[in-house]
Amino acid sequence: MTDTPARQRVVIIGGGFGGLYTAKALGSTQFEVTLIDKRNFHLFQPLLYQVATGTLSPADISSPLRAIVSKHKNVRVLMDEAIDIDPVAQKVILQSQEIEYDKLVVATGASHHYFGNDQWKDVAPGLKTIEDAIEMRRRIFSAFEAAEKETDPALRRAWLTFVIVGAGPAGVELAGAIADLAFKTMKDDFHHIDPTETQVILLEGLDRVLPPYPPELSQKAHVALDRLGVNVQVSTRVTNIEDGAVTVLQGETSKTIPAKTVLWAAGVKASPIGKVLEERAGATLDRVGRVMVQPDLSLESQPNIYVIGDLANFSHQGEKPLPGVAAVAMQEGEYVSDLLQAQAKGATLPAFKYTDLGSMAVIGDNEAVVDMGFIKFSGFFAWLAWVVVHIYYLIEVDNKIVVMTQWAWNYFTRSRGARIITGTDLQAVSDPGDNSVDRTEEKVPALSGK
Repeated sequence: MTDTPARQRVVIIGGGFGGLYTAKALGSTQFEVTLIDKRNFHLFQPLLYQVATGTLSPADISSPLRAIVSKHKNVRVLMDEAIDIDPVAQKVILQSQEIEYDKLVVATGASHHYFGNDQWKDVAPGLKTIEDAIEMRRRIFSAFEAAEKETDPALRRAWLTFVIVGAGPAGVELAGAIADLAFKTMKDDFHHIDPTETQVILLEGLDRVLPPYPPELSQKAHVALDRLGVNVQVSTRVTNIEDGAVTVLQGETSKTIPAKTVLWAAGVKASPIGKVLEERAGATLDRVGRVMVQPDLSLESQPNIYVIGDLANFSHQGEKPLPGVAAVAMQEGEYVSDLLQAQAKGATLPAFKYTDLGSMAVIGDNEAVVDMGFIKFSGFFAWLAWVVVHIYYLIEVDNKIVVMTQWAWNYFTRSRGARIITGTDLQAVSDPGDNSVDRTEEKVPALSGK
C-alpha cells in the first residue's frame, strides 16, 4: 500500500471578482482551496451606486461566499482578515490563525484614494463597500429631509446641492442617479422643496468626463448629463473640502461651492496587502501601491504567489496597465486557475492575455455609452446593453431575478423602494456629515439566508 499524495494547498485572499472566480474555477479539482475574506459575502460593486441612491437594497447585490462554492467540497471559506504573509514559511497570518500554502493568490482589491488629503474622508465618503453605500444613501436622503425643514433659502440651497468629485464611470453613474432621483422620482414627495433648486455638480480635473473612453463617447455622456440636469465642470481641481463647502480651482480662479453633501469618486489606491508583499516578498509597487506582476501574474521574487484584480499592475499588454474593472479580475482569476492546473501536470501556459469585451457606463434611464472597440454607441440601446450585461454578471440566479424585477418596476413606476435612512437619529438628519452619532450598521438578513 502507498500513501495518497497530499493535495496542493491553494490559499486565496479576497472574495471579490478575482478571488471568487479563481476559487470557483478550482472547485472540484485536485487542489485543497481556502478562500479568505473579511466578509462572508461577495459584493457586486458595479451596482453599489444603486444602493446609495435607493434603487436596490444591499442584499440584492450580495451573495454569501459559502453558498456560492458550497457544491465544491475541496473549497473552504474562512471569514478572517489577512494581516501578514511569510513567504519563507509559506504562511498567511490571519487575525485568528496561520494558514499554510503551496500557492498563494492575492486579490484584495483597492480602496479610496484622496491623493494625500485623507482628512476629507469624513466629509466626502467614497463608494467601495456596503457600509459606504448605506452611509452615502443616508447622507443623500437626509439632505432632502433637512431641506424640507429649512427656512433659510441659502441653507436650503446648500442642502440641495450635491457635489460629486470625479467624472469617471462611478462619478457619472452616481451623478446621473442623483439627478434622476431629485428631478423625477421625488419631485412630488416634498411640499416645501422646489426641485429646480436641486443642484447636482460633477467635478472633473481633466478636460472631459469619462477620460478613459473615446472623446466622442465622452462628449455624448456630457450632453446626456446636461439633459438630466447635472452641472458638469471639467478642468476643475478640488483644493479643499470641509463641512458645508467645496473649494475648487478652475484655471487661475478659485471659488467655493456651498454644499452639504459631497461624494468622492475621484480615484482608488491599492489595498495595504500590496505594502506587505513589498516588505515581505520583495514585490515592486507602482505609485498607487499596485503590485507589478509577471506575464503569468506571479511575483518575480516569489513565483508561487499570484496577484490579480485591482491590486495587480499588469503592464505586459498595451501601453498602459490593465484597468481596474471586474472583467479583468474575472479573466485573471480563471487564468490563474488554468495555470495552476497545468503546472500540476508538469505543463505551463502562455502569458495571460486580457480579452477586452468593451466598457460601458450608464448615465440615467435610457441613457448609457458603450465602447466595444469595433463599435461605439450611446442612448437607449446602450442602456439596454448595460442592463443585460449587469444582470448576466450577477453571481446568483435569485439576485438576477430580484434585480431584474426591481429595475422593471422602477422603470415603469418611477418608484425606489429602498429610500430609507438607517442607523441614525433626528440630529443626523439635521447634519448628515456629523460622525459623532451612533450609526448602527444596516441589518442584511437575506445575506445569510439566500
